[in-house]
Amino acid sequence: MNLKTHAARLVRGARTNFYYAFVFLPRPKRDAIFAAYAFSRHTDDIVDDAESPDEAQRHLDNWRVQLDACYNGTSTHPITQNLQSILPEFPIPKEHFLALIDGVQMDLLQNRYHTFDQLREYCYRVASVIGLICIEIFGYTNPQTRDYATNLGLALQLTNIMRDVYVDWQQDRIYLPMEDLERFNYTEHDLSQAHYNPAFVDLMHFQGQRAWSYYQTAAKLLPAEDRSPMFSAQIMGQIYSRLLTKIEHANYNIFRASIRLNNLNKLGIALRYWLGSRLSRKSHP
Repeated sequence: MNLKTHAARLVRGARTNFYYAFVFLPRPKRDAIFAAYAFSRHTDDIVDDAESPDEAQRHLDNWRVQLDACYNGTSTHPITQNLQSILPEFPIPKEHFLALIDGVQMDLLQNRYHTFDQLREYCYRVASVIGLICIEIFGYTNPQTRDYATNLGLALQLTNIMRDVYVDWQQDRIYLPMEDLERFNYTEHDLSQAHYNPAFVDLMHFQGQRAWSYYQTAAKLLPAEDRSPMFSAQIMGQIYSRLLTKIEHANYNIFRASIRLNNLNKLGIALRYWLGSRLSRKSHP
């Protein structure tokens, strides 16, 4: 199996929301996205699969060496070799991948965030930089599109955090800012007991409004001339904003509700934005 096929199967096998955002991309861009996804997925797996923080740190250090080799044209790892092959056509800044590794490393160093400013830095590294990587592949003309990608990434990650609050706690991680738990008088003990009460509803409503503010900011920042090439990013935004709406419709009871979209819904969203981009290109050749 060649490297591109392996990367594509990795994305399809995961059946992630990313797959439905990227399925309608032209083949060269889709291959490039899958190569970048494989790199980010492996970066996550380094920490998730390690038996100890020290082992994870060693692997991350080695992964940085592989990234250096990738950008020097001397990569030896299959994933970075695949990434290396797409860089001549899609010269993604190396700093984005370094920031992603730094973000994953943060999970080794802390499992609580006292302030939102601290959490925002984490979200930028693990989510916004993914958006910044993607837009280099999608193609854009207006530098403001980078701000669009940054804000959309924050919105998506905050939605993920809300959906996975209890799952993350079971791994001894709380991504909701501790200052917010204090503000709404919801304790770690409450979370450990999956207490669903008015304090939790108020806490989650506050998080949801913050996420919506980033979705709205992103929408305002997307330049008209880059809307068509950004159809995949818009698919992601629509899928995750619908997840946030489902959280709201469940009155934030993520302990009981199943917060997900089925594959048919995701495909429908993808078709809508892909067709919209094609119509836009035809009306503005």
